[in-house]
Amino acid sequence: MGIKYFCPSPNIDCGSLTAVTDFGENPGKLEMCAYVPSGLSSGRPLVVALHGCTQQSKDYGNGPGWTKLADEYRFALLLPQQTQANNPTKCFSWFQPKDETASIRAMIQKMQDDYKVDAKEIYITGLSAGGAMTAALLADNPEVKGGGIVAGIPFGCATDPLVGAFTCMNPGVDKTPQEWGNLVRAASPGRTPGQSKPKVSIWQGAADNTVKPKNAEELVDQWTNVLGIDQTPDKTDTVLGADHKGYADANGTILVEKYVVPNTDHGVEVDPSHGCGIAGPWILDKGICSSRLIVNFWGLSPN
Repeated sequence: MGIKYFCPSPNIDCGSLTAVTDFGENPGKLEMCAYVPSGLSSGRPLVVALHGCTQQSKDYGNGPGWTKLADEYRFALLLPQQTQANNPTKCFSWFQPKDETASIRAMIQKMQDDYKVDAKEIYITGLSAGGAMTAALLADNPEVKGGGIVAGIPFGCATDPLVGAFTCMNPGVDKTPQEWGNLVRAASPGRTPGQSKPKVSIWQGAADNTVKPKNAEELVDQWTNVLGIDQTPDKTDTVLGADHKGYADANGTILVEKYVVPNTDHGVEVDPSHGCGIAGPWILDKGICSSRLIVNFWGLSPN
């Protein structure tokens, strides 16, 4: 007899997003919400956006402005949703990601099958536990084109939900770039330096006491090492008050960038006064639109 997987309730609360219940095997017992702009043509990109703890997909679709950007940039939007049955605070299990990443891959395949999104144009982003899960999906799926890790954790930092995970969050764990990179290479042993060079955007609040800023430094160490570039920034500037650094490959293409936003606690940065996002819990009006800057860094263009 085959394994029977959890089938989410047809009463999934996706708000104005579309609830999808038949996306295939679901060992992580997640729920699937999606947003596809009206009249979206085939062959368009797919952005996967992962909410933070205590949030739902509907919060992360509208709050950071992802649904609006999907309309403007003409991409499909997939928003996996954690359940309280899995985690009382609805955190993705980034410290033991195998089952949940398998469920998310099934959702991505569903979007490819139903909406004919471009399999070579898959991008993943997320906040907090969703940011840490973004790092896990980037590690497991070298074909992914880009990532946006907001207040997240390096891949492989912890393998248990208690002591290990909390230590990674605060004060953070120090490893060499090579050690961090080895964790990613172990997760996808077929990865080669020339196979995939995802553009990775890392965002961190300078006053974050939930996920300490050290994690942004360690994420830079991890992904520069995976991509075969050094840890010396090739670009340093200030963007709307945020400290910004870019790390380039031998061709001068910036593949990893880091934003540190001053006077900012735990959350994703938005700019409602300029049409970006809706402020709320863990969605912070800081006069800078992280979501738009991430998609621009990936190389997506408004249509």
